[in-house]
Amino acid sequence: MNKKIRTEAVDQLFDAILCLQSKEECYKFFEDLCTVKELLSLSQRLEVASMLRENSTYLDIGKKTGASTATISRVNRSLNYGEDGYQLVFDRRKE
Repeated sequence: MNKKIRTEAVDQLFDAILCLQSKEECYKFFEDLCTVKELLSLSQRLEVASMLRENSTYLDIGKKTGASTATISRVNRSLNYGEDGYQLVFDRRKE
């Protein structure tokens, strides 16, 4: 885990997210917290990760999501060398 992001402020953010109980509550909180562009960027990264797991090409991912090759590469690096956070979410969403 990256020690640079382990701060009290980030802990408070994660605690706030963990207390949300519905998708509607998530919409309300994230619309207040993020700009539209930030929220769309986060959701785009998750979609890119999903497509990379399905072995889609960068070209196909870029066409479908509008993500740049830099974004796709960054997500791919996280999938291969990160903390397995994407995998954790994908596994839990199956349940």
